[in-house]
Amino acid sequence: MPAHSRAVVITPHPDDEVLGTGGLLVLLGSLRRRILLINVTDGAASHPGSTLWTPSRLATVRHYETTKALRRLGLNPLLRVRARFPDGAIAQHEAALTDFIHAYLKHDDVVLTTWRHDGHPDHEAVGRASAAAARVKGVRLVEFPIWAWHWAQPGDTRLPWRRARRVLLDRTTLARKRDAVAAFSSQLEPDLATGRQAILAPFVLDRLLRPYEVFLL
Repeated sequence: MPAHSRAVVITPHPDDEVLGTGGLLVLLGSLRRRILLINVTDGAASHPGSTLWTPSRLATVRHYETTKALRRLGLNPLLRVRARFPDGAIAQHEAALTDFIHAYLKHDDVVLTTWRHDGHPDHEAVGRASAAAARVKGVRLVEFPIWAWHWAQPGDTRLPWRRARRVLLDRTTLARKRDAVAAFSSQLEPDLATGRQAILAPFVLDRLLRPYEVFLL
């Protein structure tokens, strides 16, 4: 992240920016670097069929959870865009999303987004659209896995480990990230209406809350 560059973090759902880049964001904030966050959806489809977590409630709650989490990272205020593309159907609007992202990019930006082979259709569509916009604008693209931590195994050949780099997080930074992740109650608690377990399973959180973050260069 060159000193003159702005970090543009583009995520499919509110919470992906904290889970994947929360520690890095703390470090960039401490250096007073410029940061733009684009949430592509409001995360309204995370609890299908739930009478407790309806789409309208989720859209509101997840927005406020993200605001709380960013404040815990020390990033309030932060330039943030809610793109409001349909959760669960981003791939159907990929060209429009590419144009949307391109309109926000500047020539010295570094784009950080979900990996194009993450194993979740929304994550992959956002990754592809971000990559396309970055390519047209001529800016650097950095990807990070999120959903892959649900299915990847140690040494898994499906991940491009040669591209992987770690950003080490000191205790204070990791503690702030953990505190920020805790803000996402909607994703951390079972759905009492459907009986489904929490979206973020404990083993996934263990992988996402290690003392380092993984980026694909």
